[in-house]
Amino acid sequence: MTLADIELNGDSLYGYAPLIKALAEKCGVDKDCVVHAQGTSMANHLAMAAILDPGDEVIVEHPAYDPLLAVPNYLGATVKRFQRDRDNGFALDLGALERALTRRTKLIVMTNMHNPTGALTDLETMKRLGELAREAGAKVLADEVYLEAVFGGARPCSFQLGPQFVTTSSLTKAYGLGGLRCGWILAEPDLARKLWRLQDLFGVVAAHPAERLSVIALANLDRIAARAKTLLDTNRPLVHRFLDSREDLEAGRPAFGTMCSPRLKNGDVDSLCTRLRDRYETSVVPGRFFEMPDHFRIGFGIPTEMLLEGLRRLSASLDEAS
Repeated sequence: MTLADIELNGDSLYGYAPLIKALAEKCGVDKDCVVHAQGTSMANHLAMAAILDPGDEVIVEHPAYDPLLAVPNYLGATVKRFQRDRDNGFALDLGALERALTRRTKLIVMTNMHNPTGALTDLETMKRLGELAREAGAKVLADEVYLEAVFGGARPCSFQLGPQFVTTSSLTKAYGLGGLRCGWILAEPDLARKLWRLQDLFGVVAAHPAERLSVIALANLDRIAARAKTLLDTNRPLVHRFLDSREDLEAGRPAFGTMCSPRLKNGDVDSLCTRLRDRYETSVVPGRFFEMPDHFRIGFGIPTEMLLEGLRRLSASLDEAS
């Protein structure tokens, strides 16, 4: 292959039409509701920037992935919180959310599956969340990038539950295609047009080779998903077995997804992460990035041999601290 074989430029202003069509078909929505973005984090940034004005009230789950807090703070919004309780498996607590909700609330921000614990919010709870938002005149931004890893179900994305929902996702987490930077936002057409105009400021035109490769990936997504599901179904029991072997760790056992977030019962997580990186050349994500300083996140969407070696090294690092 030479440069002559690669299309570097295309008709991508306000979206590459074949990619928008493929995303619309995947998500079961009209193409006028789809906005392409450079990964889920940029999708979340665009969505919040389009919805929020300085001083607007936004409610964000706690604990949360740091950029979901950093963006509304950067935009000058008034940030309130609702709690996901560890004792309840970090499930979405509608009562806690309802107590935080006011008529001033413009946006509710949540992740499903929850990042970083992997807690799954069921469809009925999402519907009730939508009703609460509608009654308050607010929108819900649902980051559903990890929900893509619930393979084989007929579960709709939350955008299909009502116009109060704005959904973001990408091909990164469940499918292992992070290099394509193929993220998206699902929103009502009027908001989608506003998002495209805002994209002019943030991203202008996406890298066309990545757009074309994303179209190919979406055309073969069933095969890619089957491979990913097989890998995760193999790796998840290994992680659970590791957790069962460690009295110094406490963690839930998510049935889906690509991650879990154990709590270190004693000791300092940052010291563990530093020792693991420096002495064992292995990395986990410190929980302070998720407002959970006594936790760390393990991702297991990797080759099984690498996972087993990583867990062996993590065990050695934990033993060293005991």
